[in-house]
Parts: sequence; C-alpha cells; structure tokens
Amino acid sequence: METTGTNRPILDPDAAADLARALFDTPGEFIGRAPVPVLSFEPGSPLRQRREYFGEVYGAIVARLGEPTLYGGSACGPDVRWRDGGRTVLLNGTGQWALLSVHDTALLEAAERRSFSWGGAWTITEPHDVDLLPYLWRLDRGGPGERPAEHPSARPMPGLDHFESALGLLLSAWIEQLPVQVGDDWAHFTLTSAADRGRRLQVSYGIGDGLLVSVDDRDGPCSPERELLMRSRGWHSHDRGWWQAEFPDPDRADAAEGARVVLTELRARGTVSPDQLRARDITCRDRGELLLPGLGIRA
Repeated sequence: METTGTNRPILDPDAAADLARALFDTPGEFIGRAPVPVLSFEPGSPLRQRREYFGEVYGAIVARLGEPTLYGGSACGPDVRWRDGGRTVLLNGTGQWALLSVHDTALLEAAERRSFSWGGAWTITEPHDVDLLPYLWRLDRGGPGERPAEHPSARPMPGLDHFESALGLLLSAWIEQLPVQVGDDWAHFTLTSAADRGRRLQVSYGIGDGLLVSVDDRDGPCSPERELLMRSRGWHSHDRGWWQAEFPDPDRADAAEGARVVLTELRARGTVSPDQLRARDITCRDRGELLLPGLGIRA
C-alpha cells in the first residue's frame, strides 16, 4: 500500500490503540484523512494466522476504547465500529491490511446504503460482488455508543450459484473474525426453502466446535441406499435422523465445501431459486441481534 504522511503504517498494537483513542476523542482533526494501516498480512495468509494477528491489535484497541458498538466483518476482513450519531471509528480489513479510520457517520452510512442497494448481480449471468460489500455480517449487542436507526440489506441473489458463493464467503469470514470479536460464542442460522416446507438445514460456527452444517432427514428411509445417497451429497455422519458435515478446524476450503454441501442438498430437494430461501433463527449465542446481509436472502 502506498503511504503518505497521513496514513503511514502503525504496526505496533499499543501505538494503534493510541491512534484509536485520538480518533475517538478528537475526530474533527482526522475525518477526511486516509485510513491508517495498523496490521499487514502476507498474501494468502491462513485464516487462523490472520485471526491471531488481528486479535493483538483488536485487544489493544478494546482495552483503550472499550467494547465496540457494532461487531462485524466483510469478505476482506473484520469490520468493527465505535459509533455515535456524529462519528464512527472504524477498524476494518482490506485483504492484506487492517485499517483504522474515523468518519462522519451520516456520510459513511449513506455511502454504504448505496453499496447495498446498487451492488450485486442483477441477473444470473453477472458475477456477484459480495466480496465488495462493506460487511457480510453484523452483531449488535447493545454496547457503548449509538446504533443505526436501520440496517441495510443486500440486493437479493439472482441465482443459486451466487448464493453458494455468498455463503462460502460468509463462513470464511466467520472463521477468521468471530473468535476474535466474540470469543467462544457460536453463531448459528437455519435455512428453509419453500420448495421443501418444514425441512431445516442448520449452519453454525464457533471456535470450540468448528464449522457444522446439518439437515433434518428424519423422514428419510434408514437404508444402505439412503446412506450412500447422502454421503454422495457430501454429508459425513448420521445422528438421530440428522445428517451432518463437520469441520473441526476449518479453513477457506472447508468453508467452500460446507456451502457446497448445503447447496447440493437444497437443489436435490427441489430448490431452484434463492427467492425460495429464508434465513431463520439467526443468533450469536442468543446475545444481541445478528444480521446476515451478505447472504442476499430474506430473514
């Protein structure tokens, strides 16, 4: 990243925390300046390594500013905010860097609403741009500061291939970002489809249990043929009528595989379009409000 006098990297966690305090206390001196890099990653760094390195900077800043107003993350890295109606201190990831900046809240959120409203693929032939959204997930636990009056949602996904990509990106983001921001707490949601009413597919991740996807197959036959069929779709094990795919220490490839298993099952049971899907029971250990705008389906 090219640097100038206003965005020269500060790669010491304590110095980054000092800057965060200055942005928070005297935002008028810094609004409009370029974000300051406070952490660098090697290209292709493992999610676990990115998580560890980011945790050092995040921990130092939280020790100085207190818990954030909003937790979250994009496909490129974490998105953590200390927010009120006038200014937002933002610690976010952009691929190879973690950046620290302060913004006029109204201007920042107006620009993000435009990204959510006008971004994304308009037809199934266009590539998605979920990786460019400001954040894929957001968690509000009622921490210090002021929360927005409303949260934007992404443009609906036009095709199941787009949704599979979005789900894989969300799961990768969770693997990297959730343990640093919420510790041992797990995140979970249930997918349902109008094509197969009553069927539940469950998706969860927590650093203790890893990534788990499962489907309710209690109405399916118990036979060797059924087992072969379900294993061919990618499921790993069967327990009391639920088929599961477990990834105890997941990485990007496991996130993509988890998304593939979910979409394979949805297609096999008749889902043909994302507008048939709903995300329900969205929670992060039943504490606060967890939003998943990056999925591009209705809750």
